[in-house]
This record gives sequence, C-alpha cells and structure tokens, in this order.
Amino acid sequence: MSRPLKYVADSKQPSQVPVPLFPSNNQTPQSNPTTVATEQVQTKEGMTVKEKLVYGFLALLGIGGSAWFVTNLVRKKIANAEEKKSFEEGTPATTAKKIKMAFENDGWWGTDTKALREELIAVPSKEEWAKVLKSYEKLYSTGTNKANLITDLSDELQSTEYNEMLQIIDNKPQKAGQTTGNMYRAWAKRFKAAFDKSYGFLPGTDSEAVTVTLREIPSIQALINTGLEYKKLYNTNLMKDLEKEAEFGQWDEWKQIIAQKKKS
Repeated sequence: MSRPLKYVADSKQPSQVPVPLFPSNNQTPQSNPTTVATEQVQTKEGMTVKEKLVYGFLALLGIGGSAWFVTNLVRKKIANAEEKKSFEEGTPATTAKKIKMAFENDGWWGTDTKALREELIAVPSKEEWAKVLKSYEKLYSTGTNKANLITDLSDELQSTEYNEMLQIIDNKPQKAGQTTGNMYRAWAKRFKAAFDKSYGFLPGTDSEAVTVTLREIPSIQALINTGLEYKKLYNTNLMKDLEKEAEFGQWDEWKQIIAQKKKS
C-alpha cells in the first residue's frame, strides 16, 4: 500500500524545464537594464549623453576659435590704422613705437634704457602719457592678449630702472604748460634709484641716469632743494653720495655740470 502513496506524492512535484545555453531564433534573451536605458535615450533624443558632451565640447572649441580669429582680425585693423600715425613725429603712436623699439633693442639682449629714458622725458604731460599708453595698446595687442605698457616696463627693467622711469612720468604736469608737483622729491628719488643699480649680483651705479638727472636740474638752488628732499627721504647727504658713487673720473664730470648751473 505504501508504493501508490509514494507515486501520488511524487506526481505533485513541479517539472524541471532546462534553460538552453543558446536561445533559438524564436527566443528573446534577457536585456541589460543599462543597455535598455541607453537605447531608449538614443531612440528618444538621437544622441547619448556621451555624444552630447563630445559634440558640445567641439562646438565650444569652434566658437572660441572663431571669437579669437575675429578679435585678432579687429586688433590687426586697429594696429594698422595706428601704425600709420607713427610716421608723424611727435604723435603718441610715434612715442609708443619708439618705446617698443627700445625694449627690442635691435635684437640685442636687454632694453636700451638710454633711448627709453629719452622718450619718457620728452613726453610733455600726464595727459599725453595717457595717449601713449592707449596707442601702445592699439599697436601691440594680439588676439585676446591686450598689450600694457606699464606691465611691459616692469618686465623689461630692473626694479631700480623701473622706479626711475616711474618718477620721470610722475613728475610731469597733468597738462602741458602747467606747473609740476614736488619736482625736487622726484629728482631725489631718481638719484637714489640710480645709486641702487646692480649688475647681476654686483652693486653699481647707473651713471647715465645720474648725469641725465643732474642736467635736468636747472639751478644751484634747485639742486639744494633736491638735496633737502633727499635728506628727508634717505637720511643721508646727496653730494656725499654723488662723490661716493662716482667712478673713473665721473665725479669731476658731475662737478663740472653743477658748476655750470645758474644760482637760482
């Protein structure tokens, strides 16, 4: 009697259906959810997120390149128009070009500080200097890089030379023909900048700067006033420092320049 009961119990077991390793053409394999989502994005919007990022990046490059090309083209046209003005003596464009030439120094190492100093001294006022700055920007800006004369001065010069050139500009009147500010203080600072000149790691004196400054001072009284400002600023005697900084007969040359000045 036990055998029929066992047969009935076994008949209730669910049948095991084997899963084929390789589905036939009529069977659809289970899909990866990530693949399905990607396919839905492609079907719905035409591009995957990755493709959008790639094409977006390329578009930005194209826009950026076009903007640079257009900006550079405009700057070249402005520079060409400003270049024509540089052939007229005394214009801001001419001064800006001569300053650039002093930086380039005919291909030699360093800046032609003598030529640069002469150009800065020749600028009659701060108003005219502002025009020179603007002209320099027009002449030498390229692409998205805007040329800046003050930045180029600081790059091209030693700190003492830079300070001297700034004093030359700072001592000018606002408009041509007006009186200047404290010219004695400016001359004192220029002397100090010349004394502090260095050649590599060796200290030295910019004798050319000293000579130019001495020649600019119009009288003995103006030199005395400059010495007083020098004393206030640096707590030392200008004439003693001149003698100490002179080399190879320069002191005799400088004394001769002083002796030729009018008294007041």
